[in-house]
Amino acid sequence: MNRRRFLVQAGAVVGAARWLQGADTGAIDLSKAVVIAPEHLGRREAKAVSLLVEEAEKRCGIRWAVEGAGSPSDGPKIYLGTVAAWKAARVTPPGEGVGAIAAEGYRIQSGSGWISILGADERGMMFGAGKLLRSISFGPQQATVLGGRIGGQSSPKYRLRGHQLGYRPKTNAYDGWDVARWEQYYRDLIVFGTNAVELIPPRSDDRDNSPHFPLPKDQMMREMSRLADEYGLETWVWYPAMDPDYSNPKTVETELAEWAKIFELVPRIDAVFVPGGDPGHTEPKYLLALIEKQKANLRRYHPQAQMWMSPQSFSEEWMNEFFEIVGRPETGRWLDGIVYGPQSRLPLDALRKRLPERYPIRLYPDITHSVQCQYPVPDWDIAYALTEGREVINPRPEGEANILRLTLPESIGFISYSEGCNDDVNKCLWSALGWDPARSVVDVLRDFGRYFAGAAEAEGMAQGLVNLEANWRGPLAANTGVAVTLARFQDMERNARPSVLESWRFQQGLYRAYYDAYVQARLWDEDGALTRALGVLGRVNEIGFSGQPTDIDESRSGSPPNGIDPALLLDEADRILAGPMLNPARADLRRRVGELGEALFQSIRMQLAVQRYQGEAVSRAANLETLDHPVSDVAYLRRQIAEIRRLDSTSAQAAAIRKLMKRTDPGPGGFYDELGNPMNRPHLVPGPGSVADPDFRSSPLIGCSYPDHLGDQAPTAWKHWAETLYDAALRMRYTGLDPEARYRIRVVYSGDQAQRKIRLVANESIEIHPYLLRSRPPAPQEFDIPQEATKGGELNLAWRGEPGLGANGRGCQVSEVWLIRV
Repeated sequence: MNRRRFLVQAGAVVGAARWLQGADTGAIDLSKAVVIAPEHLGRREAKAVSLLVEEAEKRCGIRWAVEGAGSPSDGPKIYLGTVAAWKAARVTPPGEGVGAIAAEGYRIQSGSGWISILGADERGMMFGAGKLLRSISFGPQQATVLGGRIGGQSSPKYRLRGHQLGYRPKTNAYDGWDVARWEQYYRDLIVFGTNAVELIPPRSDDRDNSPHFPLPKDQMMREMSRLADEYGLETWVWYPAMDPDYSNPKTVETELAEWAKIFELVPRIDAVFVPGGDPGHTEPKYLLALIEKQKANLRRYHPQAQMWMSPQSFSEEWMNEFFEIVGRPETGRWLDGIVYGPQSRLPLDALRKRLPERYPIRLYPDITHSVQCQYPVPDWDIAYALTEGREVINPRPEGEANILRLTLPESIGFISYSEGCNDDVNKCLWSALGWDPARSVVDVLRDFGRYFAGAAEAEGMAQGLVNLEANWRGPLAANTGVAVTLARFQDMERNARPSVLESWRFQQGLYRAYYDAYVQARLWDEDGALTRALGVLGRVNEIGFSGQPTDIDESRSGSPPNGIDPALLLDEADRILAGPMLNPARADLRRRVGELGEALFQSIRMQLAVQRYQGEAVSRAANLETLDHPVSDVAYLRRQIAEIRRLDSTSAQAAAIRKLMKRTDPGPGGFYDELGNPMNRPHLVPGPGSVADPDFRSSPLIGCSYPDHLGDQAPTAWKHWAETLYDAALRMRYTGLDPEARYRIRVVYSGDQAQRKIRLVANESIEIHPYLLRSRPPAPQEFDIPQEATKGGELNLAWRGEPGLGANGRGCQVSEVWLIRV
């Protein structure tokens, strides 16, 4: 597709903000501008002026003077204030329009030598300043609004647009941020429309300390709340109830005292959100009784603060108990709303239908994880899953926009679930589209590139971020776009100014582009080695390798008649397979990934390795540790070769090689599916798919564990699987079977939920096996298929996990299926 045409088509803006560009091709030169503000500004109005002036200076080196309405300056004037502030000053800024501006909204107008930003209120003034900053083309000693005119009126569609910002070790970078860095991040998010933050208390499901902490957790929480108040950001606290027994009055008393200390310490709290689980595991009647007491506790220090909770991780039994309690009129007098987030047993629409209308719903979308999460990357290639992991840098602009547009209409808005800055693009996108859901995704990305990298990089960054998401679509081995993405970022890298190269957001894009390309290069290298090695081993099927009688009076010989020792085949295959492990492809890409990992640690303390950068764990985004992890069956095949070598006869070795070569062969009239591989599961019933069903309530999804716990003891096919959530069935359908034949099923139940049982039924009524625990480590299991199930020439299989369970809903997980004709 033509790149310019794609960007133009995708950049059409439809929505609440109708920006009016002048017909002329001129520009407003703001290099000598002054900011005109009303006298006697409030502290948050003054913050809006500071945000505009200081963020502009960082991008062009020019410090705009701030003057009153009577300024004699001859330069362009930027009028910035609220309706109330201008009225109190008895000043009417130029171009004052008619009609009210909705809450948090703003009106921007421009004329010859002036721009006016009129905020409906303090936040509107802040967001109007952010809109102007996103619209300016900055350069060294240059600040220009292209087109000669900017104008329009805008207000947010959803009233809550926020993100959880946890100062704790598992967030992989935030634990290294000082107060100044947090203030900068608040500003960055405000510019894109964020109006709320959610803090995490000192005690949570994490370690108590980090080697990167510049301040103790309680002090930083106080500072982050203070900053939020200075900028007028709504301040929530995510407060899990983690003690084991809240039926014990002493536990409740201790918890009330602990929370009271935090409520007293933190200067601003607008709401507290108590998750029902993840972490925590308390029956609803005890949890809601605790939350009611905590609401009174909270109001002692923050008289207007609200109390919200979520039914996360609740089983079916607990969900029924929850609905009974929140349905009571007395509960509605103290409980202010319900949060919908990960590990919610019911879909969002079902939750809304069962809740009394008096309870608003706030979304808590997981925008930070790639697998084992609320919104996993659809059909993610196993090579990525084994290397990049669950908390990789993850711009998903189209996917996140789709999720937002499907879910937000059921809510008042969102505060996202985030565990670091790996999801920074997603944060800005959610804030911008929470303001105007109809806005073009590429338009938001252009703003992102222009604001954080510069006008020259805006188009490249926008398309580069789209390309990074496309890198994750489809089989990696066949994805030609990975090289295009890398070339785009390398082109920007070669031509970028030093300030762009030092931008951590640009570094994140580069890191992913190089990492993706390196994984693909290794995958090609390993796949090639596998093909060659299997070709060598395949010689055992040639004439002369089977032990045969050497004369009519002799029994079968233990050695191949051709005189070739199978050990030679094993040695040669092992040598081939060792190549990509000892000398991985594209060492230049690997080296650059390491350099960018160092750059990200220096710029934002991002801990992409455990030992070198003192990250908390490999699973917490430290994916430099798994950069060289095998992405194919290379390691598994080498282990099998080593075991075959130990056999005591050449005939046994030859037989073992043949068995290995036929591992996935279902035999004549049989069928094989690798359910974790979208390209090799023709009998899986797909369901609605990820676009209509992004949280996979009605569709099978691909699961994978990270880091890899099976290593060389299992083939890649066992390291990913198809799964369904909660009570949904995982279905396969076979047609064209022989009605007269008998069949057996061989199945491998892998997955990450070994403690949960699984049941298999044919044609909705014939039990193939009852609920049973899967074998650990994974291994094939076989079951007879009654002939009555296949006598019609079709077979429908349905797997289900145990009914009524809560937590993450996972458990029905199937890796491989053979339907074998016997």
